[in-house]
Amino acid sequence: MRWNWCIATLLLVAAPVMVHALEGRARVIDGDTLVVAGETVRLHGIDAPESKQSCESAGGGRWACGRWASAELVDIVGRSELRCEGRERDRYGRLVAKCYLRGADIGEEMVLRGAAHAYRKYALDYVDAEKAAFIAARGLWQGDHLPPEAYRAGQAPQPQPQPKPASGCAIKGNISKSGHIYHMPGQRDYAATRITEAKGERWFCSEAEARAAGWRAARR
Repeated sequence: MRWNWCIATLLLVAAPVMVHALEGRARVIDGDTLVVAGETVRLHGIDAPESKQSCESAGGGRWACGRWASAELVDIVGRSELRCEGRERDRYGRLVAKCYLRGADIGEEMVLRGAAHAYRKYALDYVDAEKAAFIAARGLWQGDHLPPEAYRAGQAPQPQPQPKPASGCAIKGNISKSGHIYHMPGQRDYAATRITEAKGERWFCSEAEARAAGWRAARR
């Protein structure tokens, strides 16, 4: 009897905590929050920009990335039936859950689209999806932006100084959906192209150097 009690206790400790499951159509609140079957659900493992948040575009301008993220979640969810598997309650009383549409993980799709960050503070489930979105410069990753958590903390966006090229090295090596492309001074998109070294972008001193590094020439 004692061994049976110990085994039962271990199984209870090892079992994942499931608050409860929900099924039904969803109403989108913002890029990471839904209402399903009358319950407010915070998507587990992702962090989307706030509704009023803006981000930098590929061309250096500002765009309403928060509203866009909400629209992306609406596009994914539509009017289909969802199943949400609850994990816990957050400090606001919302159910933190993974939600699925016909077996597909909605949180993962949001991160793959570049519409949300992998929320590493709480989970590492979507780190690979975030890397894929970053490399492809999708959504939020097309330009500089403040992480949603920092935005909520009230940190004002700090302008990112454009790194200066070494003397004579004025060719811009840019990474975009089109691949690794270098822009020459005088080309149409040269002035609008920003170099973000944290993304692996760089300056080149000659076309030969750029081509040797795997970049190709811009068409315009």
